[in-house]
Amino acid sequence: MLTKQPLRVVTWNCNGALRKKWPRLAELQADLYIVPECEDPSQTRDFAYRAWASNHLWTGINKNKGLGVFASPELKLQPVKLDLSPLELFLPCIVNDRWPLLATWTKQANSPNFGYIGQLWKFLQTHREFLRHPQAMLVGDLNSNSIWDEWDRWWNHSDVVRELSELGLTSCYHTHFGETQGKESRPTFFLQRKVAKSYHIDYAFTADQWSVQSVHIGQAAEWLQDSDHLPMVLDLNPRDKAELHKNNC
Repeated sequence: MLTKQPLRVVTWNCNGALRKKWPRLAELQADLYIVPECEDPSQTRDFAYRAWASNHLWTGINKNKGLGVFASPELKLQPVKLDLSPLELFLPCIVNDRWPLLATWTKQANSPNFGYIGQLWKFLQTHREFLRHPQAMLVGDLNSNSIWDEWDRWWNHSDVVRELSELGLTSCYHTHFGETQGKESRPTFFLQRKVAKSYHIDYAFTADQWSVQSVHIGQAAEWLQDSDHLPMVLDLNPRDKAELHKNNC
């Protein structure tokens, strides 16, 4: 079981070579790290990286750039087998035999019509029941924002946010800061690492049995030397049934 509260969750697209960057990430002292674009720890010769990643799950087509979930020793990670082909990339798992986590790094996936957020939309059409749980989480790099919605497309970012809401999942960032989708004041991605080309494309959605204590986005000056993304750090508290009943009255 988790021995401390709140639960700290970090998502950070490391832009490759996590074996060289994990010490900085470890300084955030998270219980769970969701890391797109990392190499497979089981296929690395870097023993320090392998030791740090002793409790992990990983998926990817290329051993050098996939999607990883890394957990503290107190947490149990159990992979869930879903038919995900040809979707990229999703890593579904159960944490502590209790709650579902869907780690994400949406990609173009050689799809002419359903790249990036379209991949998550397709996942939801087939596997939405995986996220129908009062402690469900969806965390990672969606490569998407509602500013890129298209008027004649039925699987826009806003459509996916709506479908997640119907499952009871809401964005921790938007809840905590009181901001609306597409109006984010804190970017998570800098195209070509340029401050003038900044966007918010990394997310954490949680169901109602998690309350958001804090959300923090890393500073560009501190993190852009390692990646074109900034880490999102979330502190989450589990709500008990009595609190949920009181809030719903």
